[in-house]
Formats: sequence, structure tokens, C-alpha cells
Amino acid sequence: MSRRALATSAAAAALLLVGGFARGQSATANSLTPAADDITLRLPAPTGPHSLGVTSLYLVDRSRHDPWEPIAVREVMVSVFYPARTVHGRPVAPQMTPGAAAALPHVDPLLHPELPTSGVAWAATRTHAHTDAPARPVRRPVLLYSPGGADPRTLGTGLAEELASRGYVAVTIDHPGDGSEVEFPRGRAGRQQVRTTVFRGNPRTDPKLFRTVVATRLADIRFVLDQLALLAAGRNPDALGRPLPEGLGRALDPRRVGLYSHSAGGTTAAQAMYEDRRIGAAVNLEGFLDDAPERPGRPGQLLPVARYGVDRPLLLLGTDGFPERPALEPSWSALLAHRHGHTRRRQLAHATHGVFTDHAAFAPQLQAAGLMTAAGRNSLVGAIDPAVSVPLVRGEVHSFFARHLPAR
Repeated sequence: MSRRALATSAAAAALLLVGGFARGQSATANSLTPAADDITLRLPAPTGPHSLGVTSLYLVDRSRHDPWEPIAVREVMVSVFYPARTVHGRPVAPQMTPGAAAALPHVDPLLHPELPTSGVAWAATRTHAHTDAPARPVRRPVLLYSPGGADPRTLGTGLAEELASRGYVAVTIDHPGDGSEVEFPRGRAGRQQVRTTVFRGNPRTDPKLFRTVVATRLADIRFVLDQLALLAAGRNPDALGRPLPEGLGRALDPRRVGLYSHSAGGTTAAQAMYEDRRIGAAVNLEGFLDDAPERPGRPGQLLPVARYGVDRPLLLLGTDGFPERPALEPSWSALLAHRHGHTRRRQLAHATHGVFTDHAAFAPQLQAAGLMTAAGRNSLVGAIDPAVSVPLVRGEVHSFFARHLPAR
């Protein structure tokens, strides 16, 4: 996980000390009124043959307490992208819910200082998927996405849509309390309807915190897999019992599961595959494979996946511009050193850490609008053109799963 330290200004500290933007009030569509000249960012279109549906699930694990806040259960929000039988009469879904979009300019620039605090109509960005469209009732491999540390699931929309357009069911996961902004369908004691990150700095500088991040994400992924199995068996796992798209349960094959995940999510994906035999293949998009070091400059203890290797396909996909690449190298090299291993490594040139997210497409649009500097764009995603980076990342991830978990 690579996260910049949060801003130390009084305003940022005050924001985070109360648990985020929504601690004092619930963010709604009216919390942030876009100016008339705010720009609308556009997601690259998917290139596969299938039209897309999307739905959200509100999942509640009553066997766990939340690790970040005094909440008696663990809540997880997911989006499910899938090949649709028809999209007639179904509206195109926004990338973000209104409350999450309203919170974003207050929270995400503290995590990514390159991002603007105004000038963008975040709620206006549309996906290429249609809300609750009927699914094609054909069993398909299920691919889970866990975002980078303090990132929301919505920043993985473009890649999820590409995979779904090529015949997969792509499930993007929010890890509340960790993710920058997560909107729930209702409030709950201990939180407001929009929950923002509790992080005040880089979790890699705090070994105990980093262990909690990874352990929580591992438990979240196990729980989501359990709930998707219920869905495939014909049950409705949504905690509020909200209606599901027609045919959705029959579109999932819980016997063919993969993970592709970024940064802290990449750490989790590799370790989750090591621990859980349900996962048949995984892609680690530039995530560490060791614990955070106890002292600066010292190596962290290798995670079991790096110490012992894996017996199923794992792709390590990195960039040449990642500032923390020297710290990443020992754990990746340890995993690759296992003889008879099933791990491969690839690298993108002229790119850096955020290129694996929707920022690959957004940062150049922000730069063109004068809302991000060239230096900011290069820091966030690298100098690589999105016409190159987006197809490259999509191609690497899709070809890996097409080889190991083919969508028949």
C-alpha cells in the first residue's frame, strides 16, 4: 500500500478527527452544489461484446464488529457488473452515489494532493452499465476487486466494466472506514449514511495499523465470497432485502473465482488466494507482500504468500515510476524466487501507482481543464497517455484471466 500522508493543516486535522466529512452530517446530493462550469469526467468505454448491467449490494456481517469505529457489525458495500440480457428501459448508472460524490472533494485531495478541491462535477460521471438490468442467466467466472488503501471501489469502475463486457461478473468492494467515502442505503448507530476514511497518514508507517488493514480486508473478501455463494444458490444476501436484477444469481459461478486488486488490495488479493482455496487466480496491482517494517529502513516480515509461494496463478503487475518500488522489491523477489512457482511479473513503463485506477483516464482530463498540473498528473499516474495505459492494463488483466479462468 502506498498512501501519501494526509495534510496536516488544521482544517484537515479537524475533518479527520471527527471521522470524516459525514461525521457531523450526512452528505447528500445538495451537500455540494456543482458550479455551472464544473467539468464532467468521462470513463473509457468497455470494448467487449456484452451490454452491461450493474447493481449494488449492502452486506452485513453480524459475526464481526467494525475494526475502525464502535459499530456492532461489519458492513460492506459492493457493486456487481455483469453481462445484461437486455438494457431496454434501464437508466445508465452514475459512477458514484450522490453522497459519495459530494464527500469526494473534501476527502480525496487529502489522500491524493494532486486532485482538485473544486471544479469537477463528480456526481455527473456516468458508467456504461445500466442499473438493475436483467442478467444473462449463464454461469460466469466471478472476479473481485479490492481497491487501494483509502480508495473507494468506484475508482475501479473502468476495469470492472471491461471485464464484465468480456463475459465475467466483476464485483468491486468497499472497505468502510478504510475507503475514502462509502455511502450506505441507510444510516446506523455509530455512523452517518456516508462514511469516510479514518486514516490520518500512510498505514505502512504503522505496523499495527497495516496489519489491521490487511486482516480486515481478508475477512471482508471471505465474507463477500460467502454472500455471493448464497446469491448463486438463489438467495438474496442484501441486508435490506432490496430486489435483485432478474437472473443475477444464475449468472455467478462460485466455483470459478479470481481476484484483481490494487495496492493494499493487491496485498490482500495475493494473501487471500494463499489462504482460501475458492480463489483460483489473482492479480496483484502493485501491492506489498510483507508487513510494514517495525523501523524505517528495515525490511518488513514477509507475508505467508511471499514466504511459501502459491500453487495457483498469480500475476504481479507493477510500474517503473512507483516511488516505493525499492521497498516493494524484496517481497516480490521473495515470492518469485520459489521454484516451480505459478507467479509471473509484468511492468508498465512511463507509469506510476495510480495508473491502475480510473485516475489513468481522469488525470489527463483534469490537466487539460487546468485543474491538475503536469507534475501532479505524472505523480498520480505517470506521463503515459491513457490511449496507451488503459488498453495495456485492461489487456494484461483480461488476458491473464482468459487464460486461467476463461469466460466460456
